[in-house]
Amino acid sequence: MNFVSVRIITSDVQRLVRFYGEITGMPVTVYTEDFAELETPACTLAFGSTRTLMLFGGDIARPADNHTAILEFRVGDVDAEFARLSNLIKSTTVQQPTTMPWGNRSLLFRDPDGNLVNFFQPVTAEAIRKFDK
Repeated sequence: MNFVSVRIITSDVQRLVRFYGEITGMPVTVYTEDFAELETPACTLAFGSTRTLMLFGGDIARPADNHTAILEFRVGDVDAEFARLSNLIKSTTVQQPTTMPWGNRSLLFRDPDGNLVNFFQPVTAEAIRKFDK
């Protein structure tokens, strides 16, 4: 088995496409007005409109209502990313760059739908070894 994708259901695919393209600096492929994907080396972050829910059986998910998941991106320099994105995320920053007890430096903010996004960087020898396997 291979974990390959997470899909965010949203009422505004284009808004999230612009946001994630800007924060990652990576291209987002828009297949239709209802579906797009951001492909990373590790997995894909997909964006589906609420209209796509009908293909899965109806009202099975609610946009902008995530209270359990954090989307995490490993970056080279958390502090540099915070400086680069500060104007874009200043009103949605949950936690400025902080070194966590498990060895990662972390920046936590929300996307336009309120989903939590974590940019992290391993900074202790143990955390670096874990991610360099």
